[in-house]
Amino acid sequence: MSSTPAAPGTTALDPAVAARLKRSADGLLPAIAQQYDTGEVLMLGWMDDEALHRTLTTGRCTYWSRSRSEYWVKGDTSGHVQLVKSVALDCDADTLLVKVDQTGAACHTGARTCFDADVLPVAR
Repeated sequence: MSSTPAAPGTTALDPAVAARLKRSADGLLPAIAQQYDTGEVLMLGWMDDEALHRTLTTGRCTYWSRSRSEYWVKGDTSGHVQLVKSVALDCDADTLLVKVDQTGAACHTGARTCFDADVLPVAR
């Protein structure tokens, strides 16, 4: 697997899909991983065109690691695999919703989800 993003215009992502995407200045889209059958929000990762292409064609979530500057397939080292059930763009085409079947923990801390450890109080 390549450890750097594909050069502009070299990704195999469907050009019709690529043309619709509204990427950040660094060429990335936030990708929310959600458990397909329960609706549980698991994590947020980042995808560029190549990561999205790999996700769509392999059925496994591939993300771009901003800290390591490389692609990573969820579960390759941990065994906590995300099998893709569907991928959708939001109404602005600037965020992805990836519905997955998560095996084990989604969070790098070992928790099932990245969103259950620090719940903030809400005034009522």
